Amino acid sequence: MGRKINQALIALCCLLASCIQDKPPAIVNTAVPGGTGNVYIICQGALGNGNASLYAYDPANDSIYGDIYKQANNQPLGDVFQSMIRIGSDFFLCVDNSNEIMIINAATKKNVASIPVPQPRYILPVSASKAYVSSLFHNKVYIINTQNYTLTDSITLPNQNTEGMCLYNNNAVICTWDSLGNHIYMIDYTTDKLVQTIQVAGYTPQSVVVDKQQMLWVLGTGSFSGLPATWTRLDPSTGDILASYTFPASAVPLGPVFNSTLDTIYYIEANYSGGAANNGVYRMSIYDAGLPSQPLIPALPLQYFYALGVSPVTGYLFVGDPLGFNQNGSLYIYKPDGTLVQSFIGKLGLGPGGFYFDE
Repeated sequence: MGRKINQALIALCCLLASCIQDKPPAIVNTAVPGGTGNVYIICQGALGNGNASLYAYDPANDSIYGDIYKQANNQPLGDVFQSMIRIGSDFFLCVDNSNEIMIINAATKKNVASIPVPQPRYILPVSASKAYVSSLFHNKVYIINTQNYTLTDSITLPNQNTEGMCLYNNNAVICTWDSLGNHIYMIDYTTDKLVQTIQVAGYTPQSVVVDKQQMLWVLGTGSFSGLPATWTRLDPSTGDILASYTFPASAVPLGPVFNSTLDTIYYIEANYSGGAANNGVYRMSIYDAGLPSQPLIPALPLQYFYALGVSPVTGYLFVGDPLGFNQNGSLYIYKPDGTLVQSFIGKLGLGPGGFYFDE
């Protein structure tokens, strides 16, 4: 999606990196990191090429660990690495186009098992031994046993492309990233039954996050149907829409994340044609009456961002630049006010698309 970039970006990024004062040269380790405190970088790879990879940033020594899965297991991870999560002493890695969840030991990164799941996207643990898995191109949420590593069942929903998920009370809230879909679904995870259908303000709901007041923020991309993207803030206890925000027609928002106090939301707007409009990292309060008019962190000319995370420990912003998905990607680290702290230009795998904070 929008994987185009001009080579002139490399020179611009290097110029930006040279402006960072008092920082040692970026280090890339070939060892496998152990312990906790690392920020894992989900490098998707190029669709159909089987070149997905797992990288990590160690804040303690300000360095990058490269292609961790391959280093630990002497084989590539697979095709399109979408997301990861820690469950107990394991990391569960959703490898979308390989139709598989790879499970690795969190300390050694050695593969301990795998679970075949059609196009797995995200994993939502709902009990000590059970998790839900969303699935691209399917109208199902799959159920896995996280202790014996098996696929146990599935839940059928009205729309295709189950995607972003979150917890609310005893329910799992599910987005279906369908072209003309305008509902989210609540499943009672104690019974695995659909209990509520809630309409949102826009179309094509992709992501859902919960704020400090336990209200849901649903990002509808709208892009598949040519409709504008939207935010919907709603009360999940009643289904009432509290606020809605419509993005400009050219905006492509993605990757919403909250800060640790759950009152400030960050997200990316990507301009895949290389223009300056609607391009960068944006920040808004849950109390704002409208969308921010300017980015907190503007993308450079001919650049767009693709991954965003917020450290729960420092509040620093981690931003991934895929450099067009045709070369090694870059990592930028910013303070919450948008001040650049560190950068690793071309030091990641192909297509950095997400972060997991094991802090």
